[in-house]
Amino acid sequence: MSLKERLLQPDFTEIYVEQGIKAQADSILSRFPAAHIIEIKDYRDVFDRPRQSYALQHKSQKLILAKKKDGFLYPGSPVCQSFGNPYFMYSSCVMNCVYDCSYCFLKGMYPGGNLAVFVNLEDYFEAVEKELRKHPLYICVSYDADLLSLESILGYGREWSAFAKAHDRLTIEIRTKGTFDKTWQKMTASCRTILAFTLSPSSIIAKEEKGTPSLSARLTMLKEAMNLGFPVRICFDPVLMCIDQKQAYRDLVEETARTIDLQKVRDFSIGSFRLSKVYMARMRRQYPDSAVLQYPYVCEKGFYHLPAQMEADMTDSIVEALAEHGIGKEKIFFWRES
Repeated sequence: MSLKERLLQPDFTEIYVEQGIKAQADSILSRFPAAHIIEIKDYRDVFDRPRQSYALQHKSQKLILAKKKDGFLYPGSPVCQSFGNPYFMYSSCVMNCVYDCSYCFLKGMYPGGNLAVFVNLEDYFEAVEKELRKHPLYICVSYDADLLSLESILGYGREWSAFAKAHDRLTIEIRTKGTFDKTWQKMTASCRTILAFTLSPSSIIAKEEKGTPSLSARLTMLKEAMNLGFPVRICFDPVLMCIDQKQAYRDLVEETARTIDLQKVRDFSIGSFRLSKVYMARMRRQYPDSAVLQYPYVCEKGFYHLPAQMEADMTDSIVEALAEHGIGKEKIFFWRES
C-alpha cells in the first residue's frame, strides 16, 4: 500500500500492541475487529521514532496500546490553572487527541500524530493512592487527550469517576470538547469529578477546532452533564483573536446563558493563547500557514503569549458579559502572564 493510500485509511485501521499486554488490551481490540494488529516490543519504537509528521499522521491515526512503566503523575504545568488547589497534578493515560485543533500544544509536544493508550489503569490508581496518603490531590486526567471523546472505546471516564468518588481527598477534572453519548451514563457523578467544557465561538470552532463538535452540541452535552449531577466548569480557554472578537465572545456567553443556568456552573476559566517556546518552534515549522501560530506573540520566560494589555482587553470583555448574568469574579479563574 502506498503512503497516499495509507493516509486515506480510516483511523485505527492499524493497531500496535506491546508484547505481553494482549489480555489487558482485548476489550479495546474487540472494538476494531477489522483492524490489522501489529505486535511491538515497546510503544516508544513507534510513538517516538524520529522524522514523523504530526500533520500527515493525524489524517489517518494509528492506535498504540501499551503498558505504562512509570511516571503516572506529573506536577501541574505553569501554563495551566490550579483553581486554587495547592497539590495540583496531571496524569496521562492517553497521549494525543482525536481532534485536530490548530493551536493544540500536543502538536509541539509529541513527535507524531498517532494515539497511544496505556491499558494498565490500575497502576495509575495505585500511584494516586500512594500520593493521597501524603496530602489531598487535584488531578487533571484529560490533559494530553480529550478522554471523553474516547469513552465509548476505553471507558476511562467511568473508571476515573468511580475511583474519585471512592477517595474523599481526591478531586479530578476531565476536560472535553466532546459530545454526550450513552456511555456517559455509566460514569459516576459526584462532587469529586469536575467535567470541564471548552467553549469557543462558532467561527473559531469552524476554523481552528476542526473535527470537534459544534457549539450547540457542546452546550447540549454540558446541560446533560449538569442534569446527571456532575459539577461543571466552563472554560473560555484559549481565548483566540478573531473578527469582531469582543462581540463574538459576548455572543458566546449569551448563547450559553440561554441554554443553561450560569448560576449553577461550579466555576469559569478564562485564559488567552499561550504556548511553550519549544513547542511553538516545532509547530510553526509544520504549520507555516496557520494564522494562530504565525502571529508575532511576545516571548517571555520561555512562553509565547499576547501582550499584557491585549490579554486583559480580551479576557475583561468576557468577565463583563458574565457579570451581566450575575457571575462575580470569585467564580472566575484566570490565566494571565505575570
